[in-house]
Amino acid sequence: MHIPFLNDPDIGHLFTFATSLALGLLIGLERERNPNAKAGLRTFALTALLGTLAALLADKTGSPWFLAAALVGVAGFILTAYLGSDDPEPGTTTQVALLVCFGLGAMVWYDEQTLAIMLAIVTTVLLYFKNELEGISKSLTRRDLVSMLQFAVVTFIVLPVLPNQNYGPYSTLNPYQIWLMVVLISGVSLAGYVALRIFGLRYGAVLLGLLGGLVSSTATTLVYAKHSRTDAEMRKLAVTVILLANLVVMLRLSVLAAIIAPSLLARLLPVLGAGFVLGLAVTLYQWRQLHAQGTLLMPDMKNPTELRTALSFGLLYAIVLLASAWLSDYAGEKGLYAVALVSGLPDVDPITLSTLRLLDLGQIMQEQAVIAVMLALLANLIFKLGLVFSIGGRALGVACLPTLAAVAVGSGAALYLF
Repeated sequence: MHIPFLNDPDIGHLFTFATSLALGLLIGLERERNPNAKAGLRTFALTALLGTLAALLADKTGSPWFLAAALVGVAGFILTAYLGSDDPEPGTTTQVALLVCFGLGAMVWYDEQTLAIMLAIVTTVLLYFKNELEGISKSLTRRDLVSMLQFAVVTFIVLPVLPNQNYGPYSTLNPYQIWLMVVLISGVSLAGYVALRIFGLRYGAVLLGLLGGLVSSTATTLVYAKHSRTDAEMRKLAVTVILLANLVVMLRLSVLAAIIAPSLLARLLPVLGAGFVLGLAVTLYQWRQLHAQGTLLMPDMKNPTELRTALSFGLLYAIVLLASAWLSDYAGEKGLYAVALVSGLPDVDPITLSTLRLLDLGQIMQEQAVIAVMLALLANLIFKLGLVFSIGGRALGVACLPTLAAVAVGSGAALYLF
């Protein structure tokens, strides 16, 4: 049925204003519940509508001054209320939220409804979780903040200025791509590092193991092996943390493959998944046997984003990439696999990233890439098992052996079958 009223373009603008009104009400509802807020439901709703109305007038008249004047007016009212407040320490959060609300209203008119809705939800979340966010900020140390700043330097200053061109033998050395891998690994490690600092001790051994695996499974294994040698209760905790940290490695490799070489996932996921599932089953069985938990210990992790660490990883990645390409060309599959076994001993990330890069360049086949990653993982597991036996003692090594063996057997069987 044709209804001319609904086809009127001016009536269609009502939906735009309704969206703007909903965004203002959403943010205003949160402020209304806050007794310290000087603006509530109606103020935020009207501010969002004003933003949309000013954008409409600016669009229809072709003059941006309507929008600018409205923004200045809102800012003036906010400033007047702020200066006239009797509160000796008036907060600025509500005032800034009003300006954001005005901007969101303008965005709705300019057909950015989806982004405006997302930003309104984020704004409401930031306002609502004030206490939690303050708690997180207070728990961060100077070292944690330095880590974040260094990651910003690595990502937004160093990366953009590097040339995105291939150099060197086999055209494998691309400065931009090499540093992009540094950013990727640093980002994953930094996320785990910050989460470990904030939540590690609060939620127990399971989270310590998961986050320790994100930061560095080798460092986590070393720390807990060292402290469990003479303490039987600590040994029970160390088994859980070490095994979970090493299981996370396979999840980490899956994420890296999904980002860098998604075409390889169909071949790589069954192999990594089989090792993870079998290893997790054995870990859960052992965890039930060792349910009593000793004193939690926060592993002393090195800053994952400091420039020296980033440069070292970038250099190692470039060397492994070049060696893999040269040996793959010179000795075929055996050369690539030899590099995977040797370089995978201390850290599985460089050979994994270099293998995925060679696959992207078309210099190796998918089957070769999967085998190289699995050989590196196997070498890394053997290396860490050696650390556990030599540093943590025989009892800890025997407790960790079944899970690490299950990972190797599960991945190896899947590699053979698929």
